[in-house]
Amino acid sequence: MIPRSTPPLLAAFLLLAILPHPAFADFKFCNGTQSRVGVSIGYQDSKGWATEGWWNIASQACETLLKGPVPSQFIYVYAVDYDRGGEWAGSHFMCTGDKSFAIRGVQDCPKRGYKRTGFFEVDTGEGQEWTVRLTDPDDKDDNKEAVGK
Repeated sequence: MIPRSTPPLLAAFLLLAILPHPAFADFKFCNGTQSRVGVSIGYQDSKGWATEGWWNIASQACETLLKGPVPSQFIYVYAVDYDRGGEWAGSHFMCTGDKSFAIRGVQDCPKRGYKRTGFFEVDTGEGQEWTVRLTDPDDKDDNKEAVGK
């Protein structure tokens, strides 16, 4: 309880300090390669499947791709090496576009004018933060890793 003699501005600050704050679990992506990469992500939320892209991430840079609560336990990632060619892909197929896109649904991609693209899966578990790091193929046996807190 806040005493009546407390100035209004201080009372407002104290009230904000004791209210519960939502936990945020940003999904971040770090490009540890020597190349620029293009990244797209897929996930399932309350409205169904969605894919989004492209984030262009410079060499040795990180970017937050999803701000706030991660929409599902599993996030799917596809990345392209712009400078040397190649990709980081997987066996979970979703729709992508050539330019910036936000696509609902993962069925009949070519019939709807999109590419059918294989994404790799990231299990975010119940972590508060998740970061996917890409590395050059020569750096380690597996050139992608997910780190969570």
